[in-house]
Amino acid sequence: MPTLNKIRSALAGAKERGGRPPAAPHRPDLRRFRHALTAFFALDGFLFAGWVVRIPAVKARTGASDSALGLALLGLSAGAVVTMMATGRLCSRFGNQPVLLGCGFLLSLSVALPPLARSPLALGLVLLVFGAAYGGMNVALNSTAVDLVAALDRPAMPGFHAAFSLGGMLGAGLGGLLAGALSPTRHLLLLAATGLALAALATRPLLRFPLPAARRPAPSRRTGPAPGHRIPRTDADPASASAADPPRRARRAVAVLGVIALCTAYGEGALADWSALHLTDDLGAGPALAAAGYSVFAGAMTVGRLLGTTLVERLGPGAVLIRGGALGCCGMLLGALAPSVWAALAGFVLTGLGLANVFPIAIGRAGDLAGPGGVAAASTLGYGGILLGPVAIGLLAERFSLQAALLTVALLAGAAALTAAAARRAVLPQR
Repeated sequence: MPTLNKIRSALAGAKERGGRPPAAPHRPDLRRFRHALTAFFALDGFLFAGWVVRIPAVKARTGASDSALGLALLGLSAGAVVTMMATGRLCSRFGNQPVLLGCGFLLSLSVALPPLARSPLALGLVLLVFGAAYGGMNVALNSTAVDLVAALDRPAMPGFHAAFSLGGMLGAGLGGLLAGALSPTRHLLLLAATGLALAALATRPLLRFPLPAARRPAPSRRTGPAPGHRIPRTDADPASASAADPPRRARRAVAVLGVIALCTAYGEGALADWSALHLTDDLGAGPALAAAGYSVFAGAMTVGRLLGTTLVERLGPGAVLIRGGALGCCGMLLGALAPSVWAALAGFVLTGLGLANVFPIAIGRAGDLAGPGGVAAASTLGYGGILLGPVAIGLLAERFSLQAALLTVALLAGAAALTAAAARRAVLPQR
């Protein structure tokens, strides 16, 4: 492992000199690793969006009402949330990459299951499997990305999540094109085959480069490391370094970051599962235009996340969180209350731009503080918002209206901005 030995030697020399450790060299293995990880982020969004755009067809096939569909989606939520904490422990014990690959293969296989269901109960059961794979995949992805970001010595986490959004945009766009040509069963079988092929291609670069775990900050009497300070990496065993329980202050900070992630991820899940129905039922859009709802939202998130690294470097993570939450709140007010399809789509674009970097910043910071366990804890809350949001929207839509239910997205985006402002000094490094 010549690349790893050189990195360790450079870090040891920096430590002896008392200076800041240099960024890991961009060796071919590291570049291939980054490309493979980026492809996995894109695959995650692609497969999930492929399922999302076929929800109306699956709903019609099962004969589910809005509330029954919301309860069936609870199976996806339950599978993901239960799996996330277990995945953090698996990553600490076996390493991030093997767990990531296992979840990638399982996610690719399970995306083909939902259109086979013929009742809301059966749909909920197959979504339990799909959710378990999805939850495990996201914890393993973010845990791996946290260590790679430390190796690159740049706040590159938004870029990885941009790949997820790009995959979601492509998956939604392809789903809209294929909606009239292929049945949901054939469409999702095609996605499953694509996912298995990509996972097989990514296996070698992900396993070949043994990316060391980043060293976590030691607790201080205030908030941990000095604002903006980069914690040097260590050659300690990743499992032993990550398995240790995070200090109490770090756990509280991770919980706050998880709440911020939840408030904004709630909107992502709600738009993924209900934007097409909102455009169809409330505004009279056709199937192809309705499918564009999530596509433009995911496209806006992609653009925002591609700019995320630059924004964080210039403004600082706290400012990006606060302003992003506020913009997402305003955008969703427009998206929910707009009187026309095009105005609603404009609202979805603003919402996507605003929420784009909130989730990756929160999850990345949780990983900085507490390793895979911190990623798992924050992800459980964050992705719980993605997965529980659609359930809440369905129940509220049945009780009130879908437009009124979507206003909760704006409410929680505003709450995320306020929480980030209140906790800025405590949990986020400054510029």
